[in-house]
Amino acid sequence: MKYISPQIIRQIFVLLLLLLMGGLIFQEMLPYLSGVLGAITIYVILRKPMEKLTAKGWYPNLAAIFLMALSFLCIMVPIVGLGLMMGSKVQFAVDNSQKVINAAKSQVERLESYLYFNMTSEIDTSAITTWLSDNLQNFAGGTFNTLIAVTLMYFLLFFMLTNRKELKASLFEYIPIKDKNLKTIGIETTKKVRANSLGIPLVALGQGIVGLIGFLIFGVSDPFFWAAIVTIGSMIPFVGSALGTIPIFLLALSNGNTFQAWGVLIYGLVAIGATDNLLRLYVLKRLEDVHPLITLTGVLVGVPLFGFIGLIFGPLLISLFLIVVSIYKNEYGQENQKL
Repeated sequence: MKYISPQIIRQIFVLLLLLLMGGLIFQEMLPYLSGVLGAITIYVILRKPMEKLTAKGWYPNLAAIFLMALSFLCIMVPIVGLGLMMGSKVQFAVDNSQKVINAAKSQVERLESYLYFNMTSEIDTSAITTWLSDNLQNFAGGTFNTLIAVTLMYFLLFFMLTNRKELKASLFEYIPIKDKNLKTIGIETTKKVRANSLGIPLVALGQGIVGLIGFLIFGVSDPFFWAAIVTIGSMIPFVGSALGTIPIFLLALSNGNTFQAWGVLIYGLVAIGATDNLLRLYVLKRLEDVHPLITLTGVLVGVPLFGFIGLIFGPLLISLFLIVVSIYKNEYGQENQKL
């Protein structure tokens, strides 16, 4: 009769205990996971500037506070400002979405008159507006959780910047991965974080600014709101700046502003589209390329989890997941092939 070794039983018990405790911790930390991801993201960006400042004789605490204040002004203020603006414009967006849907419906009705095909009778505009209202409120909500997440982020970031050597030593000590693979994963993580945290927002911001210039030229009402919509749309693959330009086109067309409608549409296709191509070509030459499917999946996962900030942290979370898959492959895949 075969018996299970007591050592194996103890090992399984410890693993189950780790899974239970880790699961409980993760469940409670989930609302503030964006803060942890934010700390990792900004740490990757500020690590080299921190090393340069300390090498010049700056006290670590002073250098960390200076860089954190700089990051808050350059990164958090624009992101939080955009989020707050979208939050305050939820009702405005809902009202405009109803107008856009009605405008689109009227254009389809015109097309139906030529094709003798009835489709608009099946479109329930009130149901679409209700769905948009609920999702926009969820998208812009979570102010209290966001405040806690930002506080947690800077709390973690301070200790990550001032204890870089200890942090690195802890990673090598506690993560059960070979040192060679851990170094490789660290390099890949840095590339992915830089690409997601710098590349995607820079391209989106560039398109938003170009869109704002065009909206001011063509006299679009509330141009800053629509520029923000273009910026958000630019972060979503296969949607892009059309999220802002198409509604303006439909609204202007339904109001009889034919010149404004076609002007914005052509400007969006030519100027904003060219900005997207040029910025991606320039930015992604310097940063790691991010596959559009990763970005799209990240947005779909990140927005329900983190709200507005999920546009950035969602793709980052997917990239980190793929890195974990790469860890498993490097640790065990090659050994299995040898066997």
